[in-house]
Amino acid sequence: MAATMRTDVGKRRKQNEDAAWFDEQRGIFAVADGMGGHLAGEVASAMAVEAVQQMARRYAKPDIAALRETVAGAHQAIAAHAQQHEECAGMGTTLSVMWRGHGYMYIAHVGDSRIYRLRQGRLEQITQDHSLVDELVRAGLISRQDARRHPRRNIITRALGTPGENEPDLLAADAKAGDRWLLCTDGLNSMVDDADIEHAMQGDDMQAAADQLIAMALDAGGSDNVTLILCTGEEDETWNPD
Repeated sequence: MAATMRTDVGKRRKQNEDAAWFDEQRGIFAVADGMGGHLAGEVASAMAVEAVQQMARRYAKPDIAALRETVAGAHQAIAAHAQQHEECAGMGTTLSVMWRGHGYMYIAHVGDSRIYRLRQGRLEQITQDHSLVDELVRAGLISRQDARRHPRRNIITRALGTPGENEPDLLAADAKAGDRWLLCTDGLNSMVDDADIEHAMQGDDMQAAADQLIAMALDAGGSDNVTLILCTGEEDETWNPD
């Protein structure tokens, strides 16, 4: 697969608490958005991504059980670190992982980072946000547009390293030649409408598309760190590898 990654601290944060990593030959991609005190979020997200890297070294091919085990291990490690280091108390992180198989992308997801698929010009959100406002939207209590302005839109209902529910959503999304995939932290999708993300991903140049998405998030206010990975299947020659 061909892939590229971007991250930016944004316009209002002093440090970048996002983390991301990919191995385009193995087809493994991960983004994490940390939270919880000065630099602690940065520690949590880095630990989550490190767990994915360890998984990539241990397993030769995609495995749902491996994804579940990796997420559970990351949660336990982050929670233990927070207990042992007072400055990290309360830290946690989202984690969205995608692993290419034969005809499918195997996904593990916790939190409100997102994985999208662009197919034949149409953008689809593959993961479901674990957030308070998304639960309100699914219950029909507020509209999707209202959710973007809701005063509690930053509250997430699942995160690694924190008390409460932290089980990942595990799914397999079908993958076809020409599909384009986007993994991102909410610093992108909270600033940029899906319709505009879809439009930016239509271009032939993956590097330019990644730059444009970051610029759009910053132009819209850049209120959070923003991190993304763009990738596409080997069969699609319209986007060039790095």
